[in-house]
Amino acid sequence: MDCQLRDKSLTELARLLKRSDVSAEEITLSCLARIETVESTVNAFTEIFYESAVKEARSADRKRCRGEILPAVAGLPVGIKDNINLAGRATTCCSRILEGYISPYDATVISDLRRAGAVFLGKLNMDEFAMGSSTETSCFGPVHNPWNEACVPGGSSGGSAAAVAAGEVVWALGSDTGGSIRQPAAFCGLVGFKPTYGSVSRYGLVAFASSLDQIGPITKSVQDAMQVFLAIARRDPRDSTSVEPACLDVEKLCSMDCSGLKIGIIKELAGERIDHDVKDRFEDAVAVLEAAGAQCREVSMPVFEFALPAYYVVAAAEASSNLARFDGVRYGRRSIVDDPIEMYKNTREAGFGPEVKRRIMLGTYVLSSGYYEYWYQRAQKARTVIRESFREVFDSFHCLISPTAPTVAFPLGEKLDDPLTMYLSDICTLPASLAGLPALSVPCGRAMGLPVGIQFVAPAFGEETLFRVGMAYEQAAPPDFARLQALQPASKKRGK
Repeated sequence: MDCQLRDKSLTELARLLKRSDVSAEEITLSCLARIETVESTVNAFTEIFYESAVKEARSADRKRCRGEILPAVAGLPVGIKDNINLAGRATTCCSRILEGYISPYDATVISDLRRAGAVFLGKLNMDEFAMGSSTETSCFGPVHNPWNEACVPGGSSGGSAAAVAAGEVVWALGSDTGGSIRQPAAFCGLVGFKPTYGSVSRYGLVAFASSLDQIGPITKSVQDAMQVFLAIARRDPRDSTSVEPACLDVEKLCSMDCSGLKIGIIKELAGERIDHDVKDRFEDAVAVLEAAGAQCREVSMPVFEFALPAYYVVAAAEASSNLARFDGVRYGRRSIVDDPIEMYKNTREAGFGPEVKRRIMLGTYVLSSGYYEYWYQRAQKARTVIRESFREVFDSFHCLISPTAPTVAFPLGEKLDDPLTMYLSDICTLPASLAGLPALSVPCGRAMGLPVGIQFVAPAFGEETLFRVGMAYEQAAPPDFARLQALQPASKKRGK
C-alpha cells in the first residue's frame, strides 16, 4: 500500500473519498498489494477475498458517483476476526475442529457493515476459539508483531491488530472477552475499543464466554473507533442481551477537550505488577491529561485482586458449555469410527488444541457436583463485588485509567508453556470485562522500542466520555503511524 495512504486513518481516508481525491478501488488494490508484500512475514490472514473485495470497492465508488451520501466506513477495507460469521466464507476460529465449515449466514455486525458499504478484505488469524493472549495457539500458526516480528502481537485478536499495524487493512473487527481487543491494540500501537456489553450484537459471533464476549474495532485513531461504533451499535432482536446504545453527538465530541474531567488512576493496576518502562510511559500520559485540563488522582480498588481468578473460573465454565456443540456430528472435523462415544472423544482430542482443552477441563471441573458452589458461585460473587466497586468509584470520577497491559509485546514462545504467566498479561483489562463496562486503549508512546497503551474505562454506556477523553489525549499526544518501512517479506511463508 502506498506509504502516504497506509499511514492514514479511516477518518482521513473517508474525507479523501468524499472529495474524490482517491477511489475505494485504489485503496483496496493498495491494501491487496501490501498484503502480497508483507503477509508472509506477519501471517495475519486465514483467508483473503481478492475478487469480492474489488467488486465491493467498485460498488462503493459507483454509489458515490451517483451522489449518494455514504457512511464513513463505505469503500474502506476491513479485516474480520475468524470467529465472526460471513455468509459463504469459512469460519474456523483458527481451530482444526472447524475444518471445512462454511458459514450459511452473516453476523449482525457484518450485515450492518454490508449495508454501510464496507469492503471485506478477508478473515483474520486469532488464538484458537479466542483463548489466548498472544495469538500463538492458532492452527494457522502464530501471528508476528509488525513492530518486531520476533514478538507476539497480543491476543486473541492478534491478527486484527497486526493487519492494521502492517497497513494490510484500514481497520479491523475483533472480539474482546477479557482484553482481546485492547491488549493487542496496545502491543501494536493502535486504538482498541470494547463497547459496553450489549451495545453491539453478538449474533453470529462464535461464543467463547457468552456473558463476557463483545465485538469491537481496532483502528488507527479514536475517531475511527467512534465511526465504526456508530455503524455497528444497535439493539438486535436476535441477541437477547443487546440493548439500544446511547446516542453520540460526533461534531460535539470532536470539538471538546478534557477540561474539568475527573479521572481516577487505578492504584492496583499501575503499581508493582507493571514493568518500569511501561509505568514511565503511563505516568507521561497522565501528565499529558493533566496539562490538557483533566483532574487526575489515585483511587484504590483492592477488589481487583480477585479479578484474575474470577475471570478464569467464569470464562472457563462458559467455554466448557459453549464448546460442547463441537462434537463432529453436524459440522467440522469428524473422526471416523463405529462407536459414537469414541467418535466424540477422538474428534475433540484431535480437533482442539492444548489451551482450549485446558479451559474446557477447568470449566467442567468448576461446574461439577461438589465444586460448583465453591468455585463458580464464589467467582460470580466476586464479579458482583467488582461491578459494585466500579459503580461506587464512578460517583466521584468520570472515567478511570491504567496501563492497558503490564508489559510491552513479549517474544514469541516466551510464555506459551507457562499458562499462569500468560494469564497475567490480562490483569489490567479483566476488571472492565467482568463488569461489562466500555474500555478504550490508546497508544501512549514506546518502551524498549515497542508500543505502550493507556486504558480508559467509563461507566456502562459511557462511550461518549471515552471518546471525548480519548480524542483529547490523542490530540495532545498524536500517535506515530510511520512504521514498518523496513518490514520485508519472509523467505518462507509462515503458518499457512
